[in-house]
Amino acid sequence: MIRLSRAALLVLCLAGAVSIAVARESVDISSRFISTFKIGSSETRFGPLDFLVGLVMVSGNRLFGSWSAIRFVPDRKHFVGVLDTGHWLTGSIERDQQGRLSGLSGVEITPMKNASGTTFEGKGRMDAEGLALKGDKVLVSFEQDHRVEAYPDPGFETSSSVGSIPILVPIRSLRSGRGFETLAVAPPESALKGAAVIISEESRDRKGNIYGAILSGPLKGSFAVTRNGDFDPTDGAFLPGGDLLLLERRFNIANGIAMRIRRIAAAEIRPDAVADGDILLTADFGYQIDNMEGLDSFQAPDGSTHVIIVSDDNHSILERNLMLEFRLTE
Repeated sequence: MIRLSRAALLVLCLAGAVSIAVARESVDISSRFISTFKIGSSETRFGPLDFLVGLVMVSGNRLFGSWSAIRFVPDRKHFVGVLDTGHWLTGSIERDQQGRLSGLSGVEITPMKNASGTTFEGKGRMDAEGLALKGDKVLVSFEQDHRVEAYPDPGFETSSSVGSIPILVPIRSLRSGRGFETLAVAPPESALKGAAVIISEESRDRKGNIYGAILSGPLKGSFAVTRNGDFDPTDGAFLPGGDLLLLERRFNIANGIAMRIRRIAAAEIRPDAVADGDILLTADFGYQIDNMEGLDSFQAPDGSTHVIIVSDDNHSILERNLMLEFRLTE
């Protein structure tokens, strides 16, 4: 009963909060450990995913929160993120002597600029949801004013957008707050040849499938993803072999809050296809989750694949900023 009541309140907060565009700010983050993923259980293996550790993150800075996407640079320590209030979030993860996540450091929040160098208050024009690092560019997908913008790398934090990338899906087909939350770049060695791929949250075609598109390369074109149950995509990351890990969220009063991870085979991501995938993990409020929105993966020094997921607290006292780390066992 308590969980459902909390879920109902969270749904009412999904719209989030307005933020004010300011100069770059350094942000102090306090973190505490989440040692177990399933509440009341010491279990660590969940299908092919081993739970390593989690963090609950808090800050006195009013800008921290509404975290929509995260991407790690090759050193697996520094990250780039976007907030759906139209801000960049950059910093580093810290680890303890056992190699476990222990906190964040060097965190800075900077207002994003559009093509004309303008920043905006609120989400109407700068509702940043998806993020990808592609060569010398940082790509960002926006909802409401649906688009994918490119920023120079290095220098994205202070630069205006340097161009928009056609999304290959008619704007009129996209729901206002349910646009392209997933933006990921495929491996160069895959059939997609390093192309950026976008998948909408809940904008669907006439058959009820979720819109997606491959934005460049030899397989450029639109495709769809099967909407499986009442879960909607919120982010994704490609594995080295070309498969896509798709993070999905359930967010409604009737069934409560839940997250899910699907693995979509590389061969299913092609023009005119309807992709599906195996469910690797499903977790509801019996687990340490919240409004999970961002996911990235990387290869650890020992060669294993790690998956990190972050939540969007919508700047609400009812929600938490979480970071969860798993190890994927093939």
